[in-house]
Amino acid sequence: MLKRLLLPLVALVMAFTMGASLAEAKSLDDIIKAGVIRVGINPNFPPMSSRGSDGNWQGFDIDIGNKIATTLGVKVEWVPTETPQRVPFLVADKIDISLGALTRTAERAKLIEFTVPLHTEVMAVLTTDKVTVEDWKQLDDPKYTLADMRGNWTVDWLKENLPKAKVSLVDTIADTVRLVGQGRADAIVENIDFFMAQTKNFPDVKWRVLKKTIDVSYDSIGVQRGNYSLRDALNIALYGLHSSDFVNQTWEKWYGSPMLVKVEQSPYF
Repeated sequence: MLKRLLLPLVALVMAFTMGASLAEAKSLDDIIKAGVIRVGINPNFPPMSSRGSDGNWQGFDIDIGNKIATTLGVKVEWVPTETPQRVPFLVADKIDISLGALTRTAERAKLIEFTVPLHTEVMAVLTTDKVTVEDWKQLDDPKYTLADMRGNWTVDWLKENLPKAKVSLVDTIADTVRLVGQGRADAIVENIDFFMAQTKNFPDVKWRVLKKTIDVSYDSIGVQRGNYSLRDALNIALYGLHSSDFVNQTWEKWYGSPMLVKVEQSPYF
């Protein structure tokens, strides 16, 4: 998720690994022999992954990671991996797989392997029944205030694509939804799936997502470059998780609503 890298990705990886020899990735056989798979998760990204009140990890990625480990017959070692660390940790063999809403991009594909998609993230408009627009382009009007988070790539996107609208910036997803829920902003234009869970805090507000989406990205599991045995096993596991509807049910469990665009599973990869 979250196309928010302060440095070009290739440069970031080079800086991370400079002066250190890169260990070869653990193959599927190595992982099964060790009985442990190291799973990179974003430590501060609820409900994708975060510490619960009991101190244990919880969230969508946690349920997915545990299910994959069970399928492979191994245990999980959770490795906190901030958003900019996901690819560098794979390259440096600090983790075996990376979760954390890892969007497939051509730049990342130069450095790591991707599985088939795990979930999507949809750029769309979250608003309320008080706003009557039906197309995101209609928000390009000074009478509308759009809520967003400081540092998000979408802040620049809004300036370029909806320059007439006002923008109100806050620091968290919860605060962004609160602006709209309390009527201090009219809409959120973002990867809306990640904001839906917070709408439950405003049960009296009639929330709606515009039918016309802006963009759909596919997020996969990342593995180290050339680790085809692990990637192929994960692809087979993911086919089962999609076919059984485990992924969609788990998403709705944590996000409070269905994935806006579901992944259509395929037996071919």
